[in-house]
Amino acid sequence: MARVVVIGATGHIGSYLVPRLVRAGNDVIAVSRGERTPYHEAVEWQSVERVNADRDAEEAAGSFGKRIADLEADAVVDLICFTPASAQHLVDALRPARPLLLHCGTIWVHGRTARVPVTEDEPRTGYGDYGSNKVAIEALLHREALSGGVPNVVLHPGHICGPGWPVITPAGNLDADVWRRLAAGEPVALPALGLGVLNHVHADDVAQAFERALTRPAAVGASFHVVAEQAMTCRGLAEEVAAWFGREAVLDFVEWDEFERRVGSEHASVTRDHVERSIAASIERSRSVLGYAPRYSSLDVLRQSLRWLVEDRHADVGGQTF
Repeated sequence: MARVVVIGATGHIGSYLVPRLVRAGNDVIAVSRGERTPYHEAVEWQSVERVNADRDAEEAAGSFGKRIADLEADAVVDLICFTPASAQHLVDALRPARPLLLHCGTIWVHGRTARVPVTEDEPRTGYGDYGSNKVAIEALLHREALSGGVPNVVLHPGHICGPGWPVITPAGNLDADVWRRLAAGEPVALPALGLGVLNHVHADDVAQAFERALTRPAAVGASFHVVAEQAMTCRGLAEEVAAWFGREAVLDFVEWDEFERRVGSEHASVTRDHVERSIAASIERSRSVLGYAPRYSSLDVLRQSLRWLVEDRHADVGGQTF
């Protein structure tokens, strides 16, 4: 049994990971801001130690890292680290005791890809604040492990899905009207001939990878993709979703200017972020080293997510069943 601290414990991944860790016999300390309950209640939360912490405020005061270190964990799972300065602050505090650190990265450490499927050994081409910062954090952590400092593992999830929050649609954005249009047989606009690639993953599969990484010494110092078995094109996803409602997808393949005119600049910008990357990530290393075995396909997780969105009235499919 290990003593495990989970930072960001009530978020997408943590809501599944914490109960998994408890069931495996670990002593779990759940760190969060205390502003929300987990996405899914589970009896295992009753045996979890809860710690409320405002990471941003405590890092600004220089106290967050020490607070985590003082919990004297065997392992620390960091699900909400987004800047190199934040990573360095935590690593510096953990270095004297050297617990295992598991960091949540992103497949967006890869930018515009040259080879597919993308392996973890590809040169990092991430761009934008989010991708660039995650690239820098990964490099920092790898240097730390190589120098004999805090041992760590970096896991790179894809588009995290599950019941409880909006998910990336087949149009590569968060426009809930995409679901209605596919269900009703109305036209759905897609740019780039609908060939943009999306790599979804269920939050519980991500949690599975983190749980496995805790007990795989060979994983230390390495990075791992955590996605569904296969990525899918926007076109393929749209066609499959429409079929859930007994429809054939009516797809309009349009240029980017027309796409933005139809869906608005906000949704078009999110779609462009996904389509320009079009990451199809390999999970061979995760399979061989972690024993990772995703339970959900891209379609499985989208169906489960959409069912929740409809039942909780975050998406309208015109009352149609699927």
